[in-house]
Amino acid sequence: MVEREMELPVRVVQITDTHLFRDPRAALLKLNTQDSFEKVMELVIQNESGIDVVLGTGDIAQDASREAYLRFAQAMQPLNAPFYWIPGNHDRRQVMETLTPFEHAFSNLVTFGKWQIVLLDSSVAGEVHGRLHERELQHLERTLRAVPRHPEVEHVLVCLHHNPVDGSAGWMSGIGLHNQEEFLAIIERHACVRAVLYGHIHQELDFERQGVRYLCTPSTCIQFKPQVQDFTLDDVNPAYRTLLLQPDGRIDTQVVRVTGHAFEVDHTSTGY
Repeated sequence: MVEREMELPVRVVQITDTHLFRDPRAALLKLNTQDSFEKVMELVIQNESGIDVVLGTGDIAQDASREAYLRFAQAMQPLNAPFYWIPGNHDRRQVMETLTPFEHAFSNLVTFGKWQIVLLDSSVAGEVHGRLHERELQHLERTLRAVPRHPEVEHVLVCLHHNPVDGSAGWMSGIGLHNQEEFLAIIERHACVRAVLYGHIHQELDFERQGVRYLCTPSTCIQFKPQVQDFTLDDVNPAYRTLLLQPDGRIDTQVVRVTGHAFEVDHTSTGY
């Protein structure tokens, strides 16, 4: 657990699903993921100041290579803010943990004034779908139960990679969080949870369930078209999300997309 004393609101930048390769020239469905990632980072540097924390919510690498993780971590340095990451289905935590200069990035609980940010590992080795191990569920339950006893904390943001509710396209059935009922039951019995933040399905979503806000953020590379039955790439550009965590529990958030550049993708693909 990491605690930091600071005035709120808390300025958060979420970067997700970068899908970097060992070879920075490699492409995912014709899109060079290093190039699109760099263009998103240029936008972050240009637009954002006073960032308090950066959240990398999984699928940092496409090939789970040490080189890809190192390039991601190095790209965070100009932001002058702590970054934390969680593994996605394409990642390998054991490889990420070899980057000893960035050991802090695996903190599973950080505190900023009245806010706590809980980071959960939903990855399952060798599988596309996610599942929260019992230790992750216990960490979440224990943390949320402790909030009423905490002298300062009032609000919680929960982060994971996999979508904890069904995806918005037919082909996404089965690739999300497989024990979502257990997760949602914990979330819904603790009034301190203000939002759940995730990636994985490469699109922008913002909706409410049982008084909790659910936010899905687009990838920094390819985008998945919503409300379709079969795998389809969208034409919208890569993006990142900003969140302003207010002292009263409100969250002001927006998705910021790269503009002025056309990215080539393989629209004939039926999956990846």
